Amino acid sequence: MRYGKEHKQATRQRIIEAAGRRFKRDGIDGSGISTLMTDAGLTNGAFYTHFTSKDDLVATAVADQLQAQNASIVAQAAPGRAGLEQIVRWYLSAQHRDSSDDGCPSAALLDEIRRCTDPTKQAYTDGVLMVIDGIAARLAPDDPLSVRTKALGVYAMMAGTLQLSRALTDRQLADELLEQGIHNAFALLGVEHGHSSPAM
Repeated sequence: MRYGKEHKQATRQRIIEAAGRRFKRDGIDGSGISTLMTDAGLTNGAFYTHFTSKDDLVATAVADQLQAQNASIVAQAAPGRAGLEQIVRWYLSAQHRDSSDDGCPSAALLDEIRRCTDPTKQAYTDGVLMVIDGIAARLAPDDPLSVRTKALGVYAMMAGTLQLSRALTDRQLADELLEQGIHNAFALLGVEHGHSSPAM
């Protein structure tokens, strides 16, 4: 039986999303094709219908994860400073820390991405800059490019804070670290701490 183009696209997307979650849980190197395909509810043989190699899937999944983060978090945030506060509070929340499968690919995979192939690094760079540009547009709406590096620095600080909070066994200390990270991010962004905005 031949499946239509839509079915093939839907199957490909299912593999990409399952791979994104698995990579964040077990790492790129710790996720074999057979596990990834089982997660997607497919056989190993179907893999090469959709991807030329595991590297091809990694690059695609990394790009997809960052697009999803941008669409569901950054693009949904309010304009201006209120949006910056929403983004920071979401990123450095206990919920985000405790659900790495659905969280930021940067916090989960940066160390591995630096060892990946150039296409994966390029997919990561393009994806992360899309997220950064959304932050920069809220920080300096009239000239977002002037604050792109600053926004990237804040994002890097938040990713590191999230990673460290995930690694600590002391839950109270981990929570305090997230709260300190929020203060640090607001200070770097020049956002007044304490505008209470709704949680995202």
